Amino acid sequence: MDGARSQNTVGPDAIIRVNGGEPQSGLVPSDTNENMGGRVADMLFTGLYSYQADGKPELANAESVDTTDNKRFLVKLKRDWTFTDGTPVKAQNYVRAWNFGAAIGNLQKQQSFYAPIAGFDEVSEKGATKTEMRGLQVIDDYTFSIELAQPNIDFKLALGYLPFAPLPDVFFTEGKEKFGQSPVGNGPYKFKQWRHNVQLEIVRNEDFKGPKPKNGGLTFVMYESYDPAYVDLTSGNLDALDTIPNSALRSFEKTLGKRAITRPTAQTQSFVIPQFLEHFGSDEEGRLRRQAISMSIDRQQVIDVVFQGFRYPSVDFTARSIPGWSADIPGNETTKYNPELAKQRWAQANAIKPWTGAFTIAYNSDGDHKQWIDAVTNQIKNNLGIESSGKPYATFKQIRDELTRKTLQSAGRNGWQGDYPTQLNFLEPNYLTGGGSNDGDYSNPAFDAKIAQAQQALDPVQSTRLVNEAQSILLNDLPVVPLWDYKAPAGVAEGVTGDLTWNGRFDFTNITKE
Repeated sequence: MDGARSQNTVGPDAIIRVNGGEPQSGLVPSDTNENMGGRVADMLFTGLYSYQADGKPELANAESVDTTDNKRFLVKLKRDWTFTDGTPVKAQNYVRAWNFGAAIGNLQKQQSFYAPIAGFDEVSEKGATKTEMRGLQVIDDYTFSIELAQPNIDFKLALGYLPFAPLPDVFFTEGKEKFGQSPVGNGPYKFKQWRHNVQLEIVRNEDFKGPKPKNGGLTFVMYESYDPAYVDLTSGNLDALDTIPNSALRSFEKTLGKRAITRPTAQTQSFVIPQFLEHFGSDEEGRLRRQAISMSIDRQQVIDVVFQGFRYPSVDFTARSIPGWSADIPGNETTKYNPELAKQRWAQANAIKPWTGAFTIAYNSDGDHKQWIDAVTNQIKNNLGIESSGKPYATFKQIRDELTRKTLQSAGRNGWQGDYPTQLNFLEPNYLTGGGSNDGDYSNPAFDAKIAQAQQALDPVQSTRLVNEAQSILLNDLPVVPLWDYKAPAGVAEGVTGDLTWNGRFDFTNITKE
């Protein structure tokens, strides 16, 4: 290992070693909707905006994005931006990329993010023959227009998120499978090498027109768990670790000293109970069982014992660091520990249809989840009097694949790391009918309608009120069981300077090593 790190180990060209994991699929912006792939792809592609460390958007590849009504937008691009193959970034590279992501035949996991654009329904419905949304028009090489079906208060803010990145011409000639293994982007770093299940290397893009990285590149090291990653951090073989393992939470601040990092971040933990499972449909039995399970969990006890206080109990489906978060949303008693009421609701569900089987939660062994999964399932078992346990998988990718195919035969650990700092970003992908990260196949027309009203509101205060009314619907249905959001514990190695951003990832371009 020392030999591999002998070059560019310190200074402005230092290669920074950070923790990672095997991405679920190839590094295509419109097909990447999980953390391990997203943290890499975000560094390889830059869209119209980028997000500062505090989450505020700033113009990146766009010279301007103008609108007067949150429905019609005129985008003008900076003219000197290029992809890493030397080709210019033009308006058509955005329009073709978004149309590709939206067209149903391409089966892109981030498809739902294009839903606000006029004509999305004509390319996204089953059997659609159109492949281009009428709401996107190329005006000239560096100008294009966007028209939405309805005004959308969040759309402009979302334009820095990964699915809205451009794609080079080579993507359309060589295809998504080949491209995804060796992507050509326009971001602060360029792709170097992907050794599957071992590490993924990217290096500084010297031709990037935005702010240059303060390091020479990033190596994402893939670990089977956070414990060996923490050992590597303390021994200097890993430069930055964004998740301290549970086993070190009592001592890491003393061990790392000034190199320890703690801050509230826009991350949530939950588990989904797919509505295609027996006993957990979108009917009264399913709702009663999900509520009973949620109220049988003493979140604060798990946080105190497993996480040493480094979490906050969830009372909604977003994170308290997001503007608009409220502890007082009507209906949030379903997230609070109440074992007696939990037993009553489980009995009510049994009166509808008697319970059979065991309640299991799938989790990935390459994350630090076994301890809290065991604690939660023990509480469910003891409070409801049913068999309940964890169901380990080797990698999160395996769980994601089964959720994507709708074949998971248990509940499944999931969570959310904010893509841009709004409540709607936590709700739309996960709970709207057909949402790209709607793992449980949840659908409620009343929720969809309330979210549409929140999108169309021009006043942010009114939009937030409508969002939280929509959350009341979720608190009754509980498509996922929300558990906690994060006071994230992280750390850097000796001689390394770095910090977490608003959503819990490292501010990768600004990590330095001296």
